[in-house]
Amino acid sequence: MPERSFPIRYLAPVLLLSVAAALGGCSGGDFGRARDDVRNDDMHRWIGAEATSSVGLRPSQFQLTDLERQLRDLAYPLIEPPLSRPAWRTVFGDYGTIASPWRQTPVFDRTAYGRTLIDEPHRSHSSRYSQLIEDVRDDINRFELFYATAIKVIELDRKRDASLSHMSELSPREHADAVARMQENSLIVQWVHACLERRVSSYRWGLERLVLQAPDPMAADADRLIGELAAQTANPPVQAAPVIGAPAVTKG
Repeated sequence: MPERSFPIRYLAPVLLLSVAAALGGCSGGDFGRARDDVRNDDMHRWIGAEATSSVGLRPSQFQLTDLERQLRDLAYPLIEPPLSRPAWRTVFGDYGTIASPWRQTPVFDRTAYGRTLIDEPHRSHSSRYSQLIEDVRDDINRFELFYATAIKVIELDRKRDASLSHMSELSPREHADAVARMQENSLIVQWVHACLERRVSSYRWGLERLVLQAPDPMAADADRLIGELAAQTANPPVQAAPVIGAPAVTKG
């Protein structure tokens, strides 16, 4: 029976898929999940350390409570700017740390989200509106989840603070770690609030440019959702005691 031969043009797609799969296995987990060597229970612990170190404070050496860990896990998708990852990075499960707003330079650019939304290839202008609506709606859902945890964490920190003066044989190191943890938690809530203000500003700029370039009835739904997120952000259900002044919100 004669041997079969396949032209190179038929093999190329298969080879490309094999290479892509191999790269995906090296740089990320399956289907966009973070690698196993990155994913762990305390994978977002760095958020507290970044917040405190960025304003010249030391992080606490206490282990995270379940609620404190959850606070950091829920904070991450709100402090990561929307549309900040190219598609290939999302596919390959790339994960990285983020500088706190007190350390970031240059000052936040409110036009970045809208320019990315408009410049990225889309099937139609309506898909851009759909992306904007989806991003805002996701943030509204994340807002509720994050602040439900923040309320509990801040309330427990108030009780922790009140108990410090009644502790027996409290060492200076224990006192410093307790204060540092309360500062960490407050800064994380403050960090998320600043990012929400930035998102509202970014979404509004993006919607204005979409309406300018491609008017569509979907703009009304987007405007309503942005208004809802703005109202929630302006009146959060809990406010952490400020450890430092709020970072700059907008540029341009």
